[in-house]
Amino acid sequence: MTFLSLAAQTQLLPGVLTVHRQRNLDYLMELKTENLVRPYLFEAGLYRCNQRLEGIHEGWDGPLSDLRGQFTGHWLSAAARLIQCTGDEALRLKAREIVSQVALCQKENGGQWGFPIPEKRLFWLKNGKHTWAPQYVCHKVMMGLLDMYRYIQDQQALEVVLRDADWFVDFTKDISRERMSDMMDWEETGGMMELWADLYAITQDEKHLTLMRSYERPRLFEPLLQGVDVLTNMHANTTIPEIHGAARAYEVTGEERYRRIVEAYWRMAVDLRGFYATGGQTCGELWTPMGRQAARLGDFNQEHCAVYHMMRLAEYLQRWTGEIRYGDYWERNMWNGILSQGYWEDDFNRDIFCDSTHRDSGLVAYYQGLGAGSRKHWGSRTHHFWCCHGTLVQANASLHEGIFYRTCDGLAICQYQPAEVCYTAEGNDISLRMDLDSFTGENIRIQPIQREMPTRPAQVRLLLQLRCTQPATFTLRIRIPWWIQGEPVVMDHHGIVPTCQEDGYLLLRRCWHDDQLSVAFPKSISCHALPDAPDTVAFLDGPVVLAGLCQEERTLYGDCENPVSLLVPRYERRWQEWTGYWKTTDQPVNINFIPLYQIGNQPYTVYFPIQPKSKV
Repeated sequence: MTFLSLAAQTQLLPGVLTVHRQRNLDYLMELKTENLVRPYLFEAGLYRCNQRLEGIHEGWDGPLSDLRGQFTGHWLSAAARLIQCTGDEALRLKAREIVSQVALCQKENGGQWGFPIPEKRLFWLKNGKHTWAPQYVCHKVMMGLLDMYRYIQDQQALEVVLRDADWFVDFTKDISRERMSDMMDWEETGGMMELWADLYAITQDEKHLTLMRSYERPRLFEPLLQGVDVLTNMHANTTIPEIHGAARAYEVTGEERYRRIVEAYWRMAVDLRGFYATGGQTCGELWTPMGRQAARLGDFNQEHCAVYHMMRLAEYLQRWTGEIRYGDYWERNMWNGILSQGYWEDDFNRDIFCDSTHRDSGLVAYYQGLGAGSRKHWGSRTHHFWCCHGTLVQANASLHEGIFYRTCDGLAICQYQPAEVCYTAEGNDISLRMDLDSFTGENIRIQPIQREMPTRPAQVRLLLQLRCTQPATFTLRIRIPWWIQGEPVVMDHHGIVPTCQEDGYLLLRRCWHDDQLSVAFPKSISCHALPDAPDTVAFLDGPVVLAGLCQEERTLYGDCENPVSLLVPRYERRWQEWTGYWKTTDQPVNINFIPLYQIGNQPYTVYFPIQPKSKV
């Protein structure tokens, strides 16, 4: 079943996602326009300086870096998304000023070249000379500009991209297929193929379709179609954007070959390879060998860029198929990747109960180590600008995606976050508000919930309010999560609502008008074993990976088939809130656990060997 994304019609409600989104918006506004456009001005000869500049971007965005200016493309892409979903006018003005400055630089460069690096770098590459990823830089710039048009209809941004495209038409017209393949082997191309497909969808100009096809990668695509594992030990984030290109090519051309490439990649990267409890799959930016996650466990797992781009690939497949496994994948990676590797801020009320000697915030963790005694190494706000800084701002501007979808017979809920969607179907205005029941109550007023919930609730409960201006009959689909332990329960004001299940969804078909429902998913602690070390497990609370607060490998004794015998609640209540803290029980030395996404600078361990108690 095909799903149609309702991201543009979705608004986040207060919760952990809106906290991250606000931190993201604040960071975008914090970065000075002059520093974001300086590489473009330098290249166009519009900026001269003979002394060190205070506050100048350093690292990968520094004036001597081959990748200078690429972050600005990410910034524009994130800004466009945030403007669309928040309407923030200050951000809109800042984004438009940046677009205007890039357009000016393009004009000064002769009318086509609108990039922060010299043209000659691409000709070096064309002639076989190594240079660090010039097409990667160009893609990021055009991606940001095109998103400014796609999300907020900035016409000037589109005009810049069209002139950039004309430059690439001239650049590629005499490049053979073999030489183009060599160039893609020498350096990252980024998402060029996807970009040209996006542009073709807008213009329907054959020259943009030709560009799209020229940026195919046969040396990757053909082996995938043949079922050959070409991914083991290959740089993950080079290939994922190329598969995005095939995905978008399928959407704009309808050619089934492109879809088969995408499906073959997912099968090779996820289904056959396996993944860590977090959903991540890489080590040192490389795809792990199939079923060999334990052998690669360490400090360099789960690159942030790979997490974000694989989530984007999952969303393509979610829309094409509606299959719940893609929503499951999105959920794992959002909680244990995007929320865990970006915009961490210390919670004082939590850390007064932990050994806290670390600083109080972190911007982005390039990697998320999953070995014993790992630490998250946070990039600085202006001195690193790794590729992951770019996907950080994009990912946290996209948190409203993946939640609601239109279907051929109604509406689907694929993620559980406080959010509201409003859309029109056949002249009928439909809105669905989703809240998460916190079960907290108040701590002064006497309320029944205080007696009904003496211990931490072992369920996730959605509160749904669906309204139509006119009564309408359609099907509401709700993804049944992979972590559920028991049967879901749906209730309205009359009591339990009969439901049916189909392809992993709860199905509710009725005439809707002004309805309120609750949907409860029972949950508990579960274990995720490593495929090549089945007695070594990570613990999860629903979809959330738990991190043990210890800095060395610890063996636990018990039955991993019965994880609730190993972990018990710790400090389960804090004033008006339930906590997500746990601890081991009946161990030689017990260990405290907190959600991985709450880890800041503490050392932590995710995977633990389990032995029978008889060996104590």
